[in-house]
Amino acid sequence: MAGQTQREHLLTLKVMRLTKPALLTSVPVINEPWDMPGTTLESALKADVRAPSGLLKASLGEVLSLPQNFGNIYLGETFSSYICVHNDSQQVVQDVVFKAELQTASQRITVHGNHRGNVAQMAASASMDDVIQHEVKELGTHILVCTVSYQFSNEKLHFRKFFKFQVMKPLDVKTKFYTAESGDLFLEAQIQNIMSQPLFLETVSLEPSHQFTVSNLKVETPVSAFAEGRARYLAGGDTKQVLYRLNPKQVNHSRNVSAVGKLDIVWRTNFGERGRLQTSQLQHMISVTPELRIEVVSVPNMVALEKPFSVEVTATNMSEHKMNLRLVLAKLKTGGLLWSGVSGKHLGEVPSNGSVSLSLSALPVVCGLQSIGGVRLTDISCGKTHEFENFAQVFVYDPEDTQFDSI
Repeated sequence: MAGQTQREHLLTLKVMRLTKPALLTSVPVINEPWDMPGTTLESALKADVRAPSGLLKASLGEVLSLPQNFGNIYLGETFSSYICVHNDSQQVVQDVVFKAELQTASQRITVHGNHRGNVAQMAASASMDDVIQHEVKELGTHILVCTVSYQFSNEKLHFRKFFKFQVMKPLDVKTKFYTAESGDLFLEAQIQNIMSQPLFLETVSLEPSHQFTVSNLKVETPVSAFAEGRARYLAGGDTKQVLYRLNPKQVNHSRNVSAVGKLDIVWRTNFGERGRLQTSQLQHMISVTPELRIEVVSVPNMVALEKPFSVEVTATNMSEHKMNLRLVLAKLKTGGLLWSGVSGKHLGEVPSNGSVSLSLSALPVVCGLQSIGGVRLTDISCGKTHEFENFAQVFVYDPEDTQFDSI
């Protein structure tokens, strides 16, 4: 029925997707010289035009193969197609109009039309052709609707053709947020290639919202161009991790959810075809900022057993009101360290966003990695106590142990 309807029209429509060719690789089958096939398999491999000379057994290729089917289309790629309207008859037709629309689950997009490429008169065996391109931005089923209308013997005729294809997901992006005590926000993104073909990550960037400034925590070490290329190459199933630090421009306590920004990823396939994917706006649940925060200024990495050492910390008032602080040194839960000094010391008033320096002394009594904690700061004005545990670590060694003679 479809073929009969097509023969009734004087014009025919051909649609072909434009894609890059692929490398045609050989599949080497080898054997030992003393095996039964002898040199038969090797001779067949040498005669195979797909096998590159000098690398017959490497399963590589140097011959390009044109696409044999429609292929896969991934989100973010550019869909390109060649359209040809040909007059198969011996008659002359007038007012030839071609229109192409791309229909998705949510919208209908005109990719060719608006009098573009219209022909007032088409002679016998003549044709009109064009190339349409569209960046695919939706997953799921897409239908390319092509409409051709023309006039013959004062009769207006038209016909349509439908080309259905699926748009698949190329990358799987997972994100995690971490909040530091300093208030900085860290974003970890895991980008996994879920395509059947390898890709090369051209750029991975975070476009922050107006609430944040961003810095990429890429390790700046001198590497060769080859090593840099391997870091950006992702085979099917491989995952790349990137880390960003976000600094809030202004702390807003009235909102529980904050818009962080969008990840923008640009990649290329092995023949240079470009793809681009941008995530939706990343949302982060804002954690409650502590009223009082301590930061370690200095602490030794290693200390000798039963030898006192100093810990320098700074306590900062993060609240909107002043605090009247008192320092209490409690017994550590692990029992590996003992505080040495005055407990219950009055530190005085600390204004909002102000800080006070503390110099603490501890005595290690157990070897191994010990956590430092047990610091209590009480606001006398309201009676609220802020407890700080495990804010630093120190390794305690026995100086009489021969393993540590060189320390």
